[in-house]
Amino acid sequence: MSLPLEGLSAIVTGAGRGLGRAEALELARLGAAVVVNDYGQSGRDGSGEASAAPAEQVADEIRAAGGKALAHTGDVADHQQAEELVALAVAEFGRLDILVNNAGILRDRMVFSMTEDEWDSVIRVHLKGHFNTTRFAAAHWRERSKAVGGPVYGRIVNTSSEAFLAGSAGQPNYAAAKGGVVGLTTSTALALARYGVTANAICPRARTRMTEDVFEGIGRPEQGDEGGEGLDPLAPEHVAPLVGYLAAPAAGRVNGQLLVVHGGMVAIVERPRVQAKFDSKQDTFTYDELDALLTPHYADRPAGETFGAVEVLGLRRG
Repeated sequence: MSLPLEGLSAIVTGAGRGLGRAEALELARLGAAVVVNDYGQSGRDGSGEASAAPAEQVADEIRAAGGKALAHTGDVADHQQAEELVALAVAEFGRLDILVNNAGILRDRMVFSMTEDEWDSVIRVHLKGHFNTTRFAAAHWRERSKAVGGPVYGRIVNTSSEAFLAGSAGQPNYAAAKGGVVGLTTSTALALARYGVTANAICPRARTRMTEDVFEGIGRPEQGDEGGEGLDPLAPEHVAPLVGYLAAPAAGRVNGQLLVVHGGMVAIVERPRVQAKFDSKQDTFTYDELDALLTPHYADRPAGETFGAVEVLGLRRG
């Protein structure tokens, strides 16, 4: 029996640790050849011994398990290096089939204290990084489609966040970047559907090096606790199977979607809907008319309620 991703090739960005590592290992387990991307070169460990770059360590791990993998240590937020990453996958494996955008950083601070660099760096890595790789992968699929005269195989899995869905007071840069990722995803899904390519976004909740401060104090289960075999509900391994599914042929009809995933739970987020509509009785609204319509409409709303879906933070495996 063949594996669902057998014969396909993938790129996973930010795959040296945490979520990206778990996703790269899962894609390889399902049969894909993987380019493991993570920014950073070889260095030395605490004892002064030479150590391989994180991307190289994960690629070694995949090969040791019998899979195909190679490492790329470039910066996906750099346009040229992102182009080189896609070109590497095509040159090594003959084509690119799957792109998983995961690379990111945090620079948390309240909006009134945030520096320009803290804003720019997060937007650059998350949002521009997603765009850069998507741009060159999309061009590759479009060219392949034109060459064969029909649809080809292509899957994009982008990484958004509940910080965008619910709002996160101390992460205006991160929430904005992750909201932008959703906009990029839905636009890409519509643009590439004709070529046979799907694009979806996930909002994972996981304990990684990047989020250790966010989830500090949330305990890990002991052996035998609910959730099975003592696996941390926030373990990245809860997220990786969904990425594998979205990358597979079985998910061909899943496109332009946003899914929340963590702790043995997947939730599909419904698109925004119009809650109310008001029409002016004149050619255009006046201040007084808007006051008469909108002020009563909001008068009984719960204090603090916004467009943000705070209830998503309460989702748990039931």
